[in-house]
Parts: sequence; structure tokens; C-alpha cells
Amino acid sequence: MEFILKFVSADYLQMLVRFAICMLVNWIIVKYLYYPKSKRRDFFFTFMLIGVAIFFIVFFMIFVLEDMKGKTGIGVGIGMFGIFSIMRYRTDAMPVREMTYLFIVLCLSVVNALASTMPVVELLLTDILIVLCVWFCERVLKVVPCKLIQYDRIELIRPDCREELIDDLKKRTGLAITRVEVGGLDLLRDMAVLKVYYKNSDKTGSNSVDAKVKLKQTELREV
Repeated sequence: MEFILKFVSADYLQMLVRFAICMLVNWIIVKYLYYPKSKRRDFFFTFMLIGVAIFFIVFFMIFVLEDMKGKTGIGVGIGMFGIFSIMRYRTDAMPVREMTYLFIVLCLSVVNALASTMPVVELLLTDILIVLCVWFCERVLKVVPCKLIQYDRIELIRPDCREELIDDLKKRTGLAITRVEVGGLDLLRDMAVLKVYYKNSDKTGSNSVDAKVKLKQTELREV
């Protein structure tokens, strides 16, 4: 230990311990709570690496501002604003569930990086509490999977033809559809955009909107 302390400070070693705890908690949340339902490796990759980057940004930002009396609070506030503003860096729309997990990963990374004076046991209990809250919501508040579908039989979108519309979608998609919402309409091309909710029998599908469906210039207004 003395040999290691010749090269790195005790504060840095404590930071490594908090970093290990942070990454372990983030990995448990993403691997065992998020990924089994979504199967999105791209978001798995994003969540883990954003957690790493945010942790070190916050830690070294606090470390640099420690000696700047009266400016630490302002610096941290500006830094937090910049960190949470990156949630809008993407070009494609991010589904609500993925956005929620991204926010959780960001918050965990910030909390673990800022908790320099908190005992490790209390930090672990806080992280465990967050994991339990996410697990409880995943088990109790089940999200119904949905997809956006460009539909050509526009004559079936009328409210009085809703059952016939659902039957046609079941035959053509093979999904156990429970509810359909009508979004954008293109009367020139006889096309509508439908938001389809369905039962996921194998429990391995995503609740995310199908990324292959690109809405062009007409914005969806959900019913």
C-alpha cells in the first residue's frame, strides 16, 4: 500500500473504490433490469460508457474547484447543467424507457462522484435503494410494447371499423394486438401511421418504437 501511495494519493484510491461501486451498480441496472426486455445492445453500450465519462468529469471538476473559494457552487451548477443537457445530443428520438434509464445512469454517476465525504457503506446503501426502486417499477409497472406502423388501408381507420382494423393488423403482423392509436394521415397517398400496442408472449421484445420506421416531415399527434 505504501508503494502505491508513492504514485497516487489516498483521495484517488477512494475515488477508484467509488468508481468500482458506481460501475457495478450501473452494470446491474442495465444488464439485469433494462436489457432483458429491450435487447438493445446500442443502448447498453451507451449507458455504460456515459456512466464512465460522467463519473470522471464530475470527480475531476470537483477536484479542480476545491481550491476556488466561493466559486465551487457556481462551477458545479454550470457543470451539472452541461451534463444533463447532453441528454439531447442524439439525432433520433429516444423512447421514454431508454431516456429514463439514461437519466438514472447519469444520476448514479454524479452521486457516486460527488459523495467524497460519504462513508462507503452509506453510498452502497443508497445505490442498493436505487436498484430496488428500479426493480420494483420493472416488476409492478409493466410497460406495454408498441410499434409504429405505416398502414395502407386507410378506410379502416374510422372508429366504427376499429375491430376490423385490429383483425387485419393481427393477420398481417402476427402480433397479439390489444390497442391501436391513429397518428399522422397522408390522404394524398392513402396512408396512415398507427401506434400499435401488443402482448409480448416471449417477454424478450422491446417496448421501443421500431427504429426502422422513419416519420418524414409530418409529426405524430397521439390520440
